[in-house]
Amino acid sequence: MMRRSIVALAVLVSLPAIAQNAPDIFARRTFTISRIEKPISVDGVIRAEEWPNVTPIELSWETFPGNNIPAPVKTEALLAYDEQNIYIGFRAFDPKPSEIRANLTDRDTAFQDDFIGVVLDTFNDERRAFEFFVNPLGVQMDLANNDVGGGEDSTWDAIWDSAGRIHDDRYEVEIAIPWGALRFRADSGDQTWGLDMVRIYPRSARHRIGLHPQDQNRNCYICQESKLTGLTGLTPGRNIEIDPTVTSHRTDVRQTRGSIDIEAGLTGRWGVTPNLTLNAAINPDFSQVEADSAQLDVNTTFALFFNEKRPFFLEGADFFETPFNAIYTRTIASPDWGGKLTGKQGKSGGGVFAARDSVTNLLIPGSQGSSVTRVSQENVAGVARYRHDIWKSSTVGALITNRSGNDYSNRVAGFDGFFRVKAKDSISAQLLASSTRYPDEIVRDFDQPSGSFSDRAFRARYVHDSKNWFWQGTYEDVGEDFRADSGFMPRVNYTFANAGLQRMWWGKKENWWQRWWIGGDWDRTAEQNGQELEEEYETWFGFSGPKQSYVEFDIGMRDRFFNGVSFDGEQFINIYSEITPHKRLYASIQLNAGDTIDFANTRPATRLRLAPFVRYRVTRNLQLSTAYTREHLNVDGGRLFVAQLIEARGVYQFNLRTFVRLLVQYTDVERNTELYNQQIDARTKSLFPQLLFSYKINSQTVLFVGYSSTRLADGANVDLLENDRTFFVKIGYAWIF
Repeated sequence: MMRRSIVALAVLVSLPAIAQNAPDIFARRTFTISRIEKPISVDGVIRAEEWPNVTPIELSWETFPGNNIPAPVKTEALLAYDEQNIYIGFRAFDPKPSEIRANLTDRDTAFQDDFIGVVLDTFNDERRAFEFFVNPLGVQMDLANNDVGGGEDSTWDAIWDSAGRIHDDRYEVEIAIPWGALRFRADSGDQTWGLDMVRIYPRSARHRIGLHPQDQNRNCYICQESKLTGLTGLTPGRNIEIDPTVTSHRTDVRQTRGSIDIEAGLTGRWGVTPNLTLNAAINPDFSQVEADSAQLDVNTTFALFFNEKRPFFLEGADFFETPFNAIYTRTIASPDWGGKLTGKQGKSGGGVFAARDSVTNLLIPGSQGSSVTRVSQENVAGVARYRHDIWKSSTVGALITNRSGNDYSNRVAGFDGFFRVKAKDSISAQLLASSTRYPDEIVRDFDQPSGSFSDRAFRARYVHDSKNWFWQGTYEDVGEDFRADSGFMPRVNYTFANAGLQRMWWGKKENWWQRWWIGGDWDRTAEQNGQELEEEYETWFGFSGPKQSYVEFDIGMRDRFFNGVSFDGEQFINIYSEITPHKRLYASIQLNAGDTIDFANTRPATRLRLAPFVRYRVTRNLQLSTAYTREHLNVDGGRLFVAQLIEARGVYQFNLRTFVRLLVQYTDVERNTELYNQQIDARTKSLFPQLLFSYKINSQTVLFVGYSSTRLADGANVDLLENDRTFFVKIGYAWIF
């Protein structure tokens, strides 16, 4: 025993020396890019003569689901640049090339395939990055990554070139990104950028293979990137883009033939400097070709949120993100003109934009519900946002918004900050103040304050995010008279406190599971006068496993107060699961059940909501998907309503540029009128089909031809009758100088 103790003591004493000599796998690596004289032909075939003296870089780390283990497959990357572009080439080797997942799809929709790409922190500020990914057939996916609380945003689009091709033992991808598609420091000297190169290898697990390991005990991604040097003499040229559009449509309403309406618009983009961009538009085309995803709004009290999809507002959108959703550009519905200036100089960044809207959309918030309305008057909306980098990876910022019409105005101003206090810990906070004046009709119809009124809103959040532990605490305090009409804040007159904790376990290679976790949280919401609106306790358990499976069970209990009535002891359960059993098939299902409130009649109820989703790749060109939601609400006396929603899509992609899509959205709500306290239709139905032909050379040079209609049924008439139909054509072209 004495000998064993001496040996153990010797080992313990030697551990610091061993650790000191052990290599640091998280040490920052630096790569030097090669300059070439001749442009590379981007065709998905890497030829040695086009990449002269370029040394391949191996992507040797699997960072998920394996935690910084050797990559399961070999991947090589090449980097080069010339006066016009930065070039990235990839050889993605595969021992079973028949299992490569590659489909022809529209841009930004191939994330379930194999894909590969580059992440560039062009300002080297370890806060923001541009991401460019390509699947084996050349489908492009580009994103903006905001590491200061924003995450990835796939709505950002750039104009760049790519090609992919599958070979006998691998697929190859080539990428050319013009300097004008990027923002970077206005410095002709040697620049240093942040760099990561990523390969997604989806088989039974969805493997993430990267250029360097990821420290799970640091709650940031871009701050861990490798460095890229050797970039000198970068000039984006004139960097001018002119995008004229012509939209023609005819809408027939209830058997009345409409007239053909033709509108021309012009949008321009000028890279004033490599890091400052000016966008302007006259009669801009803000039409949406992509229909919003259908949502059930039965037994809800707050307005539904829909994502912004219009390119003008997506330029530099990450600069305008704040802890509160104080900027929501879909409030601008029908502008006559718009202008925007965004960029970053040194440690300072931000932007301003303004637009004149021909109508005024308003979200009237409250503590227990919200309303949406429209005022037939013009308004001018403006936003100014400033953000300054401090310390290593923290920021402070300021925000001003203004929206005003004839007898209407709303102004919001405030400060915010994101502070990474430790590698695992961060704090975010925002303080806003508003001043509002509503038109007389809004004061009268929605019981709002008359004259000018003002209030404030405050939010703070602490997050600890490490490999095995996550905990957070959030506090919000929003005054009764606070309004953010340029944003989306449907609830006011409340305080909210929340605290949560989660433990994570990581599987090993021999385990059938990849991760499992257990957690719980508590939250409380109350009105400013102290009236408690909700107190909830919740716990969950989940795991991820083979066939890209994911399962989470969530149970909880809560007390709530609504419309003067207390609802105590509610119990609920939520289950979510998804799986990819075959490379052509993806399925998910969500179940929500338990006690709830019948908001229409202010009484207890029980709810069952089931929402399955299936997506099937029939061929590389054809994809079919169906989403179905069915919700029951039962009260004393029987079933109050049955609501159903079906959204079916079929897309045939002819090639990288062309597809035709059929979308059908159908809703059906059947109610037991005898159980309602007010008069209501026994049944309402709607049907929305849309047929779209799309041809895209890039994100701005497009041709759309389509047809859509709306069929409605309500009251005693349960037959779907055509309410309107629309034929439309849209042409856009991007001239780049």
